[in-house]
Formats: sequence, structure tokens, C-alpha cells
Amino acid sequence: MKKISVIALVGVGLLAASCNSKEKSDTAVATEQAVAESKGEVLAVDTVASVVNWKAFHKGGMAPRWGTLAVKSGDISVDGGQVSAGNFVIDMNSIKVDPASVTEKDKKPGDLEAHLKNPDFFDVAKNPTSDFKITSVSDLKEAPKDAVAGANKTVSGNLTLSGKTMNVTFPAKVEVAENSAAIQAKFTVNRADWGIKFGTSEADPAEWMISKDIEIGIDVKAKK
Repeated sequence: MKKISVIALVGVGLLAASCNSKEKSDTAVATEQAVAESKGEVLAVDTVASVVNWKAFHKGGMAPRWGTLAVKSGDISVDGGQVSAGNFVIDMNSIKVDPASVTEKDKKPGDLEAHLKNPDFFDVAKNPTSDFKITSVSDLKEAPKDAVAGANKTVSGNLTLSGKTMNVTFPAKVEVAENSAAIQAKFTVNRADWGIKFGTSEADPAEWMISKDIEIGIDVKAKK
């Protein structure tokens, strides 16, 4: 089942059966925007230390699923001690379902992973990667209660899932040190904004039983 709180970055926002009794994604979503120009020093994303977490639910918060996606590549640009641009690519074939989230005796994590990869959800044979490209980074005046701990910036970026790109904006903790940078964030997206659905229509019971919200957690580290 399914449902990416990005990029990752994404991912895609990326994901399985998801959320509460009512859809309540409050992440700002807009059409694709111009990508920020890379300025200053470019640091390569540490793919071993970076990860995208996802969590999703059936309607009413039932049978939550969660897991991870691997970051395949990317970079973060630092100019004047501030992140100026950045991007990362998510390997959709790497999607993992945490066994701890599968409590039903007739369900297996491997079977759920295969289901997420097939055309019912992310169709990874057709869309093997998702990606996130920063469009802007600005100071965060006041972090919302559900923001990641230490959030100090507002990050906007183009999130591509299943071949469709939308711009998302969320609070993030952005840290810059000598020869390194890191971005951490958690946010919720509505899979319908990317045309991701399980079922032929809104009236299909298969589609109705899965919440549209996907919780995505981003933890991206880059170094020289």
C-alpha cells in the first residue's frame, strides 16, 4: 500500500499506504519553478550517510507503513556560508518497508515492496528515479509545531515523482560547516498532486481505503 512525508527529495514523498481519517496535507504545493542557480562551492552528497524516510497509512490511521529510500546522487552548493542551491536523486528501486510496520500475519515486507514498485503505485520500471531540486532557501521566522527539530530555513524545490514535477515548500534544518552541509526536513504531501493513485477512480474502494497523505523525511548530507 502507499502514501512521501521528498527528496525525498521524494519523494518522492516516497511511500505506501497512508494517513489520518481526513486528508490534511498542508505543505505548500505549486507548479514547477525555476531551479536555483548553483553558486559558490559545490559539495557532493554523501549517499551512504543520506536517506529519505517515508510513512503512510490506510484511512483512519490504520495499518501504518514506513520505510526508507536511498539517495543515489546529488550535490549542495554553498555560497557565503549559506546553501544557495542543491539537488538529489532518489533510487525508487531501493524502496524498503520496515518489517516493524507489518504486523499482519498474512503480509510480508518483501511483498509490499514489490507492490509499491509495480504500476499500481510507482511503476519503477518506467520511473526508476525521483528527484528534488532546490528553487529557493530563505530564513524561517517561526517554525511550525510539526517541523523537524531545529528548523531554521524555508526550503522550496521541485519534487519529481512518477514522472510529474511539482514545487513544494517546507521548513528545514539547514547546517553549513567547513567543507560540509546538511539538510533535514519532514513534511507531508498529497500523492494525488502527482497523479499517484491505487484504483481506477475516487469511487474505487481500493483507492478510498488508502489515505492520500505521504509523510516524507529528508536527511541529506554533503561534503567536499
